[in-house]
Amino acid sequence: MRAILLSLVLVGLCGCQIIYKLPTRQGNVLEQKDLNKLQPGMTREQVRFVMGTPLAATPFRADRWDYVGYYKSPRGDVTQRTVTAFFEGDTLARLEGAEPEAGDAALSSPDAEEIYDAEERDRAEARRAAEENDSGVILNPDTPRP
Repeated sequence: MRAILLSLVLVGLCGCQIIYKLPTRQGNVLEQKDLNKLQPGMTREQVRFVMGTPLAATPFRADRWDYVGYYKSPRGDVTQRTVTAFFEGDTLARLEGAEPEAGDAALSSPDAEEIYDAEERDRAEARRAAEENDSGVILNPDTPRP
């Protein structure tokens, strides 16, 4: 009797989606802070050190590496991103898809350092906007006014 009751309760809970679903991450982990480190002129080894091994590197196009990221949150939101690195010889020539699109959700949650930096920038901009500057000269917000 207990087994039947327990199985009915579990079936009912599964129908309500109370059971936690793991996030699904496939492909490369594409974080904007890593993409911001890439600069034209870097070697292939430097790009591989920052971004990892590309998901799609073909021997037919040695000048192109594709990094593909896919993330599905536990709530079912899907985010995909593709970054393509083009090389001239052994150096990075250009990147496509490195800038996030407007309104595009990130593939990963921001780390604490990024949140702190964004809050610090917001506070600095608010201080600058709140300052009354009669002379028309832009002052550094960290230096006291005479």
